[in-house]
Amino acid sequence: MDPSHALASYSKHGFHLDDAHWPSVEHYYQAMKFEDEAIREQVRTAPHPAQAARVARKRRRRIRKGWDNVKEVYMTRGTYAKCRMHQDVADALTATGEKTIIETSQYDYYWGCGRDTRGRNVYGRVLTNVRNRLLEEARQQ
Repeated sequence: MDPSHALASYSKHGFHLDDAHWPSVEHYYQAMKFEDEAIREQVRTAPHPAQAARVARKRRRRIRKGWDNVKEVYMTRGTYAKCRMHQDVADALTATGEKTIIETSQYDYYWGCGRDTRGRNVYGRVLTNVRNRLLEEARQQ
């Protein structure tokens, strides 16, 4: 959640996707939880990624049906779009080599590895998959 780290979903590397400009991957991810355009816009225009998450949390009863089935897809789309828009971010990601990326969040057992490293590390997997796609695209050019 460190906005100063290029690979974080909170980093302020804006990108254009789905007919809108997103200030961060976190803004995009949180907004995609909702089908209601007004809520999406409130999330998109939040001044900080943490505030975007807060806006979404306050409306959790309005989250789209089936969100748990697609949330990783939206995180991946946002992360990939950010890398395509910002070469420095893509370079930082591809510089990780071919090792598995671990999201070392102590408190998040879904997106991160958790304090005891037994978490699902979904964000680490998202970064690994985006990195592999970028490397494959570079090999094909």
